[in-house]
Amino acid sequence: MSAPAPTSKDPFPDEIEERILDAARLQFERLGVKKTTIGDIARQAAVDRGTIYRRIGSRDDLVRAVTAREVRNLLDELEAIPARHEKIDAVIVDLFVTVITRWREHRLVNRVLAVEPGRLLPQLTIEGGAFFTMAITATTTLLGRAFRERRLPDIPDLGIRVEVAARVVHSLILQPVGAVGLETEDRLAEFAYSHIAPLITGRASAA
Repeated sequence: MSAPAPTSKDPFPDEIEERILDAARLQFERLGVKKTTIGDIARQAAVDRGTIYRRIGSRDDLVRAVTAREVRNLLDELEAIPARHEKIDAVIVDLFVTVITRWREHRLVNRVLAVEPGRLLPQLTIEGGAFFTMAITATTTLLGRAFRERRLPDIPDLGIRVEVAARVVHSLILQPVGAVGLETEDRLAEFAYSHIAPLITGRASAA
């Protein structure tokens, strides 16, 4: 799960920037990035072009900022998952399934990957280091807290285990086709109980 760092001067956009990012996402979903102009976004957001350039930057900067916001929104959603489960294995499985299904179902991601894969793929791979690292740090913190709340032993190398799992997630998002059929949420959950939860906890699955 990775994306580029935000380009807005403020990592948490204000109301005007939120309106610009909302408009940019809508236009990218409708037309794709290549056919969207700064003028289109300005009209949709009810601001002038100069405001967009000052607040965020170019069209490519807008793509990065929109993607970054989507990643932050997903991380916020993940924060609520541990409270829904008693067992740590269930927490891990829910995190795994949620991340993959949210990206698979994401309208903007699907639109850009379908018509302009060369524009988004670099942000999910070679240019995505900043948010990949942030996602690992956030997930490690979240799981560490979940372990403590359940009075489970700390895992000294939890961050490394989370990174390995994150690389599996990243691979499944970019290349969903493989010998292991993981097309449905049920299959993803089965896989996570058998392979991802034991990777994180260091023990046999307690599904």
